Amino acid sequence: MKRNPDGSPLLSWERLAHFRLLLAFLLCLLPLLSARAMTVERVISPAGIEAWLVEDHSNPIISMHFAFRGGTALDPSGKAGLADMVGSLLDEGAGDMDSQTFQGKLEDMAISLGYSVGKDAFHGHLKTVTANRDQAFDLLRLSLTQPRFDADAVDRVRGQLLAELAQELQDPDAIAGRAFAKQMYPDHPYGVPSNGYPETVSAITVDDLKGWVASHLGRDQLYVAVVGDITAAQLGQRLDQVFGTLPAKAEPISVPEVAADAKGQVEVIRRPIPQSVVVFGEQGMKRDDPDWYAAYVMNYILGGGGFSSRLLTEIRVKRGLAYGAYSYLVPRDHAALIEGGVGTRNDRVAESLSLVRQEWKRMADSGVTAEELANAKTFLNGSFPLQMDSTQSIAALLVTIQLDRLGIDYLDRRPKLISAVTRDDVRRVAKRLLDSERLAAVVVGDPKGF
Repeated sequence: MKRNPDGSPLLSWERLAHFRLLLAFLLCLLPLLSARAMTVERVISPAGIEAWLVEDHSNPIISMHFAFRGGTALDPSGKAGLADMVGSLLDEGAGDMDSQTFQGKLEDMAISLGYSVGKDAFHGHLKTVTANRDQAFDLLRLSLTQPRFDADAVDRVRGQLLAELAQELQDPDAIAGRAFAKQMYPDHPYGVPSNGYPETVSAITVDDLKGWVASHLGRDQLYVAVVGDITAAQLGQRLDQVFGTLPAKAEPISVPEVAADAKGQVEVIRRPIPQSVVVFGEQGMKRDDPDWYAAYVMNYILGGGGFSSRLLTEIRVKRGLAYGAYSYLVPRDHAALIEGGVGTRNDRVAESLSLVRQEWKRMADSGVTAEELANAKTFLNGSFPLQMDSTQSIAALLVTIQLDRLGIDYLDRRPKLISAVTRDDVRRVAKRLLDSERLAAVVVGDPKGF
């Protein structure tokens, strides 16, 4: 399935229509949903490890999501892709079990265990039926504290990662994304791809993998959320069981603050393909900025709202220049972007990018209409519960809230924060954030007229 750079699928007319119907139905149920709002409880283990818990005993399922602050931005020079490789190997054998034995136990007990990594955090997840709770938590403990990094598993996973890299380096979307990150952050870890380069992945050793685990999986950088069939007392014991023997402190995170190097430049990477891929953006806004919610609403109207957004309306609906055109906010711990993309025929690239700049400027100059603002707030508040459709998604969301330091009551406060945004707020933030003259872009393809 074709996806946006943030991983979300591009919507077809049919999918969008279905989603609108589902949202309308959900809005009718909001009073019922509010009455059954979940309670998030702070749990502190006997050893002092904190987790957020949503008890739900309606099904015999437990989902845990956790994260350690510090991700691929901490990869050492010449070893880009190290954290990503660690994430691919932690469940490939642990303790006295090799990869086949470890994976066999997970499969036999229907336990889902895995890891992923971003620029600023290393994530893990666990899902199990209640009957296998103790075995599941013990397997998680082993993967974190006694990973094997056997030579055969390392070689096999390295080969898989190199094969994926080779494929990615031929993909126009990936080429554009990598080039744009390098353009924005030429001398910063955020400009380095999370999965590295073929030569850096090839250079990673077993000692590098062990060193990364020992240095960065510290309890002082740990955030945990659990949803499902477990009590606070039971969870407290398991927190110590799983995480209690990890180092008390990780190595200090030393990633410098950086601003996007956006000054209106357009980089063209020539490829003999019939349609060009364009990634564009400029300096954005961090998650803790007081104007975040105004920027969030503004971006929904500009390019985040699918077929209701201005970018898609002007570029696709009115002119048929592209299948998709979008924008989104990219807040990181040490930087921020407002970024977007469009794909179009080579002879329409210049026109499409010109329309993006035009809408950028129109938003900065004029803000939004009362109708646009009302529709955006209704959608953003009404659709939010759809993100919490499983125990896993709720646990992951609660960890994100912790990483962003939003507070344990954020789910209760969020609707009011969105609803409080005014037209004046949006216009003020648009003037601050959007500069069509500084909007930078990378084009991959064979565009005409550049």
